[in-house]
Amino acid sequence: MITYVFPGQGSQSKGMGGSLFDEFKELAEKADEILGYSIKQLCLEDTDSKLGETQYTQPALYVVNALGYLKKVQDTGKEPDYVAGHSLGEYNALFAAGAFDFTTGLKLVQKRGQLMSRAVGGGMGAVIGLNEEQISDALKKNNMLTIDIANYNSPTQIVISGLRKEIEDAQPVFEGMKDVQMFLLLKTSGAFHSRYMQEARREFEIFLQDFTFSELHIPVISNVYARPYKQFAVKQNLIEQITQPVKWTESIRYLMGFGEMEFVEIGSGNVLTGLIRRIKREAQPLLLTDIECKNDVKKDDLSIPPERASFLIETETVKIHNQKGNPETAKGNNRTFEGISSSSLGSAAFKKDYNIQYPYITGAMYRGIASKEMVIKMGKAKMMGFLGTGGLNVSQIEAAIQYIQKELSEGQAYGMNLLHNPIDPNKEEEIVDLYLLHGVKTLEAAAFISITPALVKYRAKGMRRNTQGEVIALNRIIAKVSRPEVAEAFFSPAPERIVAKLLAEKKITEEEADLLKVIPMADDICAEADSAGHTDGGVASALIPAMITLRDQMMRKYQYQKKVRVGAAGGIGTPEAAAAAFIMGADFIVTGSINQCTVEASTSNNVKDLLQQMNVQDTDYAPAGDMFELGAKIQVLKKGLFFPIRANKLYELYRRYNSLDEIDEKTKVQIQEKYFKKSFSDVYQDIKSFYPTEEIEKAERNPKHKMALIFRWYFGYSTRLALGGSEENKVDYQIHCGPALGAFNQWVKGTDLEDWKKRHVDVIAVKLMNETVELLNQRYKKFLENCN
Repeated sequence: MITYVFPGQGSQSKGMGGSLFDEFKELAEKADEILGYSIKQLCLEDTDSKLGETQYTQPALYVVNALGYLKKVQDTGKEPDYVAGHSLGEYNALFAAGAFDFTTGLKLVQKRGQLMSRAVGGGMGAVIGLNEEQISDALKKNNMLTIDIANYNSPTQIVISGLRKEIEDAQPVFEGMKDVQMFLLLKTSGAFHSRYMQEARREFEIFLQDFTFSELHIPVISNVYARPYKQFAVKQNLIEQITQPVKWTESIRYLMGFGEMEFVEIGSGNVLTGLIRRIKREAQPLLLTDIECKNDVKKDDLSIPPERASFLIETETVKIHNQKGNPETAKGNNRTFEGISSSSLGSAAFKKDYNIQYPYITGAMYRGIASKEMVIKMGKAKMMGFLGTGGLNVSQIEAAIQYIQKELSEGQAYGMNLLHNPIDPNKEEEIVDLYLLHGVKTLEAAAFISITPALVKYRAKGMRRNTQGEVIALNRIIAKVSRPEVAEAFFSPAPERIVAKLLAEKKITEEEADLLKVIPMADDICAEADSAGHTDGGVASALIPAMITLRDQMMRKYQYQKKVRVGAAGGIGTPEAAAAAFIMGADFIVTGSINQCTVEASTSNNVKDLLQQMNVQDTDYAPAGDMFELGAKIQVLKKGLFFPIRANKLYELYRRYNSLDEIDEKTKVQIQEKYFKKSFSDVYQDIKSFYPTEEIEKAERNPKHKMALIFRWYFGYSTRLALGGSEENKVDYQIHCGPALGAFNQWVKGTDLEDWKKRHVDVIAVKLMNETVELLNQRYKKFLENCN
């Protein structure tokens, strides 16, 4: 068997490529067009001495390696059995295997080189003579814990990576060790393949979202796992490769394990040929009894529930147990577990339906705090965000829809919020009509306690059967609920009485009325645990399983053709919280509080400054202004603010008294002077221009209702103070927020994201998903190791 290996950065040299540029003139011209300069001139002449600069080195090596491969296949008439590449060379291995064409690969490498070239202040050093264990011990004993191992080039040639000064400081430490033959400072600008490349990784992941990869027809050995690529994980491997070490030694030992294996280096130089000779001298093959064979293990072979199979990670020689608890092994007494990627989390159907890459949504936040800019940012990053329409008027909502649709004109996902309005149900229908007019296809239903005519109308419009007889609902609803009885209403078909009423009013057709009987009201349910929004203070670990169980019962009851998905919201601000949600079975996650403290959030800088400083204990419950009389609660920031105490005081007074006249004089003065900064009569004049005539008439007849309307004014007032950033009345800010943001602040402390001015919703989302995957892989690996 033959393996072609492709070198990476460090193997470049002036004159590389030789006659290849003329032999493959058409490809060389395509490269020039993409890069904006002559690749032939760069490689053969390097007149400007740019060949050693990362942004030029990587494209140059990719082109030379790729043309070298095409020449080799042309001369021999056959392809290799395996391919592998060292760091940048892995892109050539993927090109050889058919993952992408020449120009696509060059675009990927060009971007990778540009991002990695921006990493400054880092350094790398090669330690020759010590093995992995000795180097790890030296780093620990000398408190050099900020240095990472970047390349396992051979058993006794290992590259470390970190801040330049720390690498330089490490040089005398290693040179003073007995077995060290040499310590060589490498000529790099960045700390490649280390934690310090996180920013490049984040940006590269966003860039990769627009690419798809073809089926691999040659096995490619991954730098990250030292095992063959899994087709579904090509993109994730390329993302992880930027920050993860290159496991070259283990990769070669894996290939050696197949028996007689010839290694042929393709491209510039013979660096890898030398390393492979060294590995063969210093290490033994990984025998086939120690590694996986092709198709040795399939997910359906495992004696665990299939919904957990996607969390299994790749390890060596891991024993599992059968249902009786007895040790059981696969062929060759070993089983291998696949690593998961961020693209494998959640429901594949959910991602397909909404045309998104990750099962991740940013939820709506009142008065447009979840802004149009936030929605656009998420859509362009192949995720989905909802505009916070609560408290906005119709003209404001319409302007936002038009702006979002203009910016997301390529089919990217977006959605609009519909907040339940128990005071004026007609407002709900007015907003729904606006959504129907502008073709808004996804709605987030929030704070509903029952199904309303507006929701049914939205769900019904445009429904039809396809040629297979399946019901197609053009308008999707994602319902955020925190109580099982409300969830049951959304899991059920539309209420018959509402359907009949809409049909009688000719607001829906007879066909739409019939089709409403066979589909649920919502495509997706979001189980909202303790959060900033309207909440019942639910505990996620109790709420999510209960909602999933209820969903399964309702699916059996109504025999729906399509499964209703269950997502999770509330308290999600760290990888640990997101991982817990997915492990419990969530099909998707929704974040809220953490997005309020970002550049895109449409609230004041004063609010963001306060939020940036909060911790998990800095929130409290207060009445919800829009559902004041019902006693509904929201969660708000309390640190440094009087709003929670004052809002709860108003609700207690409302419960205790039947009118303002019954309240003692001292308390009334306090409220008017300290809370409202104006008299009750002035407040009442304000609300007359806001509420519909029937509400004011009701207030004139009912003193308790009048008191409720006046007290509710404070909630709008306190929100306006926060949104406007009033310095004078900062203590009265109403800032909806859950403890998730406090946990998030602790998680990102000491990183760029500690400063809200550097927090962007898409960057947060990608980081959270990536690190959730890393955490799951680490925890599951540890669990499986403990089973041995």
